Amino acid sequence: MFDYSLRNALSQPSIPLSTIEQIPCPSPDAFTSTLRTFIHAHALELTYTALDLEAFAKDCGYDGPPFRWDEERRFLLRCELDAAYFHLYGIKREDVDYIMETFPIVKREDEKQFGEYRTKRVILEIYDEMQRAMESGVAYETRLTPGPADPEVAHEGR
Repeated sequence: MFDYSLRNALSQPSIPLSTIEQIPCPSPDAFTSTLRTFIHAHALELTYTALDLEAFAKDCGYDGPPFRWDEERRFLLRCELDAAYFHLYGIKREDVDYIMETFPIVKREDEKQFGEYRTKRVILEIYDEMQRAMESGVAYETRLTPGPADPEVAHEGR
């Protein structure tokens, strides 16, 4: 995906090393087993919501029915992924706060619907929870019950 995205942004057939070195991409070593499992489960549940993606789900090692579409649950899945990626890229909390302010449409829609910039608040809360977990050496506890990609939140089997 990285290669495909980068090549679409270039007008030449090859990728100069200097260009690759400028792309913000975490080292593969940063993706610990725990982080890979976390991202995998969140991405699987967000993606596999219809039977036409069954082959994708099987490639991901999941052999159950698609996951139900639940707006609140999907919101939390995205917020947890956002907070995790902010940590992965080493972005400090005050910078996360600033970055979230650069999404005026999300802010406006949140304020209209919820009376506050809910997306920013929840991402910052989860970011802080993840920071405390890292500092204490205790695994981050998801806000989702059941956890991401749990078969309980999938449609009934065939």
